[in-house]
Amino acid sequence: MEPTRSNTFALELWSQVRGTGGNLAVAPASITLALAMTWGGARGDTAREMKEVLHFEGSAEEVMSWAGRLLQAWNTSAGPSLLRVANRLFGAKDFTFEKPYLEKTRAVFGAPLEPVDFDAGVEATRQSINAWVARQTEDRIQGLLPVGSLKPKRTKLVLVNAVYFKASWATPFSEESTQPELFFVTRTETKQVPLMHRTGDYRFVQTDGVKVLELPYEGQELAMVFVLPEKAGGLEDVEQNLTSAQLDEWMGTLGRERVNVALPRFEVRPEASIELGDALVAMGMARAFSPEEADFTGMANPAHSQERLHISKVFHQAFVKVDEKGTEAAAATAVVMMTRGAMRPRETQDFRADHPFLFFLRDTSSGMILFMGRVADPGSR
Repeated sequence: MEPTRSNTFALELWSQVRGTGGNLAVAPASITLALAMTWGGARGDTAREMKEVLHFEGSAEEVMSWAGRLLQAWNTSAGPSLLRVANRLFGAKDFTFEKPYLEKTRAVFGAPLEPVDFDAGVEATRQSINAWVARQTEDRIQGLLPVGSLKPKRTKLVLVNAVYFKASWATPFSEESTQPELFFVTRTETKQVPLMHRTGDYRFVQTDGVKVLELPYEGQELAMVFVLPEKAGGLEDVEQNLTSAQLDEWMGTLGRERVNVALPRFEVRPEASIELGDALVAMGMARAFSPEEADFTGMANPAHSQERLHISKVFHQAFVKVDEKGTEAAAATAVVMMTRGAMRPRETQDFRADHPFLFFLRDTSSGMILFMGRVADPGSR
């Protein structure tokens, strides 16, 4: 399987959720890994639909091997950037899960099964899962599972992925160069926000009505890519036409340039989790959410059909903070299962992000998008 194929899923999911106004962030890597754990227990048409939506290629063994290699690389990186990925299964203590599935998720995803009480102790269990997520993300993701998301007698399994990232820019911005300047929230509405400034040699391209800039982190293994419409008010058109192929084309045309960078400090902090079920169904994953049609017998295979599992909800939160020193980002995803180039002289380029833009935090080795989002207003969260 080509790891960058997962970016197709990332951009298709973005097209479903981007209608949410204001600043927005998602972590495609977290969502992909959580759903990959779930897919490992799917069978028949349910597995086929999930595979198509996630753009997995090859056999289940090949996909699992790819996921395992990614997780090992991210969790054992000796570089200066911190990237930590954790997975866990929280399963009803009185429900029987298939042993091969539990062994596979433990071996590939490092996700042991933790027996919990979804019945009499359902609220305590919800708080315990949220506390686990908070610990894994340095308290950046709070309340992943909202009140009422777990149902006594019906919820049997919650599959959770948590990602935490913190890194310094390869060349930090000077705090002394940061100053309040106008940011065009719309074509006509402005507000003052702190803009960071630096001039340096970066990978850059101006094409298709956008400017694309890549800022690497220490160690060069990870980088953040910024996509800035040339005109204020142009982000809607960019988002509407954005595809994985388009992003790959931009990445392939980046060249080393001398660039004057003006970039706002920003923080995207969600007030609550977003629920991705409707988006995933719209993308073609309908059977997995159907109590009547879902087939997760590889995960659990009870004798009575009313005890068969289906996906009830998929909750997601992502946090991203960018400042002069670097970036901190965190995300978590919970799947709730219920029953029924060369240097050449050029003029200095300008990359002035004084109007809404997109960002992509990428693993430069695999090309996989770890975090992506939109900054519509750096002065708000």
